[in-house]
Amino acid sequence: IDVGMVTTPMLYFAASTLCASGIQVTGSHNPRDHNGFKMVLAGRAIYGDEIQALGRRIESDDWQRRPGGSVRAVDLFDAYRDRIASDAKLARPMHVVVDCGNGVAGASAPAVLRALGCRVTELFTEVDGSFPNHHPDPSKPENLRDVVRALETSDAELGLAFDGDGDRLGVVTKGGQTIYPDRQLILFAQDVLSRVPGGTVVFDVKCSQRLAPAIAAAGGQPLMYKTGHSLIKARMRELGAPLGGEMSGHVFFKERWYGFDDGTYAAARLLEILSRSPDASAVLEALPTSHSTPELNVPCAEGEPPQLVQQAMALGRFDAPAQVSTIDGLRVDWPDGFGLMRSSNTTPVLVLRFEGHTPEALARIEGEMLALLRRVKPDAKLAQPAH
Repeated sequence: IDVGMVTTPMLYFAASTLCASGIQVTGSHNPRDHNGFKMVLAGRAIYGDEIQALGRRIESDDWQRRPGGSVRAVDLFDAYRDRIASDAKLARPMHVVVDCGNGVAGASAPAVLRALGCRVTELFTEVDGSFPNHHPDPSKPENLRDVVRALETSDAELGLAFDGDGDRLGVVTKGGQTIYPDRQLILFAQDVLSRVPGGTVVFDVKCSQRLAPAIAAAGGQPLMYKTGHSLIKARMRELGAPLGGEMSGHVFFKERWYGFDDGTYAAARLLEILSRSPDASAVLEALPTSHSTPELNVPCAEGEPPQLVQQAMALGRFDAPAQVSTIDGLRVDWPDGFGLMRSSNTTPVLVLRFEGHTPEALARIEGEMLALLRRVKPDAKLAQPAH
């Protein structure tokens, strides 16, 4: 089945409704000239060692050959749009700015939101893989500047931004405040747990320290896990979790949906919640927050980051009441913030992130973690990701 040029979530939708497997050509976390495959086999995303094993089989010509099949083209859009529109119901019409950054979501997201009853101001919805306006990565503040400007000069009440393949969502309030995915997840958890009391909410190690208490307060079970959309999905599946999310912008709804990450569907669920209030931005800006750094990268040689993380784990000494987690790299939680050092899943860099409940706590935690970094890599140079 050839579904054509679609978002990755639309490929997942096809694999959930038309057949059990699918392959998407994409690479939206990486520079524009990098591409790879996201794969769903027998209804399950494959990752890590499974992908490596598949690669070895291909290299050794180890596969079964069967008689040729046939190819048919299927236009998914109407079924996808109607499925979302039948699920998410807005209490009132909303006017939103939508920035697709010339990614593939431009071909579908605005139309889906209009089907919900939204008025949509479009930015960069023409699909153009050269990304002439900005890189379609809503996790980086510089890629949201056009949304902020459009909100300032229009009567739109909210800004939505999508990544290159449409599986991540960025959110900006009327006043220009970015609502990062860990704060979005608080709102989603409160909503989902009102219908699934006691449910587990899975989130990655990059997320705010404010998230777990908010999930517990909403009657849920918070579970911190490894970064990686396939890893989060797999853990949710194991636990029967109704909701999960990552700091990069992936949000996974199993309640009322299929359990995969979908920026357009997450936007629909967000608007459903916010439409119940006359002031959407006030609801978002009231969510708990802290002082934090952006994601910081330390460029390394190929294969070096995992070794550096292991050295940091061995050398680090953190006095009580600090709590150390090594589920994905090294995360150290203090009562007033956390520090994280982990190896990227996609590029040869160390990923760092620091959070403090106060500016002073942030400075202290950042200083302690950077001192440890200098011990394992004296020539380390900090940089924000290029895109």
